Amino acid sequence: MAAEKGAPVRTAGGVALKKPSTFRQYKTLLRKDLEQEFRTKEMLTSMGIYALLVIIVYGAALAQTSQTTDVLQMSGGLLWALIVFTSLLGLNRSFAHEKEQGCLEGILLVPMDRSVVFLAKATSNLLFLLVVEVIAVPLFYFFFLTTTTPSESFWLLVGTVGVAGIGTLLSTITINTRGKDVMLAVLFIPLIFPLLYACVSATTAAIVGAEGYADVMLTSLALAGGYDVIMILASWVLYDFVISA
Repeated sequence: MAAEKGAPVRTAGGVALKKPSTFRQYKTLLRKDLEQEFRTKEMLTSMGIYALLVIIVYGAALAQTSQTTDVLQMSGGLLWALIVFTSLLGLNRSFAHEKEQGCLEGILLVPMDRSVVFLAKATSNLLFLLVVEVIAVPLFYFFFLTTTTPSESFWLLVGTVGVAGIGTLLSTITINTRGKDVMLAVLFIPLIFPLLYACVSATTAAIVGAEGYADVMLTSLALAGGYDVIMILASWVLYDFVISA
């Protein structure tokens, strides 16, 4: 008879073992991802360099812009384009080590809830994106928004949570497909469009600061937060089927 969850299990040698709790499994998987990345720094380095290159391309494209207002009106879209394309690069690499070294198959052999794998991987992807944003967003302000006062950037967290959660599910779906880089982008961009639209609206309203910007920003953040909750719950529910397929 299978042992109850959390109950001690006695082996043939008489050693009492206890099944790890869900939270402990989550911490173990998250620590594995963080230690692996901070040891190699492959994902963070590539995402950071890519973000810097995108900012340089923006600088070349906007070099002939004579009106400061034009840049301000586009700043929300430019900033989120930078975040989305940089996140795609990181999400494509999120399961690279597990796939190359056969670690994913070993994880799936462990008797645990597959949603724990999703939560751990989504959390690590979120942390890596936030690290890159801490570097990229101030650079974006420095190069393009020096005439404005930096506004609070808490809305970035709302959008980044959704990007990390949805991206983790889609990167799992495309991990075994041919041309997974293209497939991830094809699935990812349309699916996060409502979130992207809301975040761009909130960001532009905060940066421009025109009359009524607070109402626009709060409405956009509410839409983004609702979208995050719905899609992350759906990803959490579907993850068992997706990773076991």
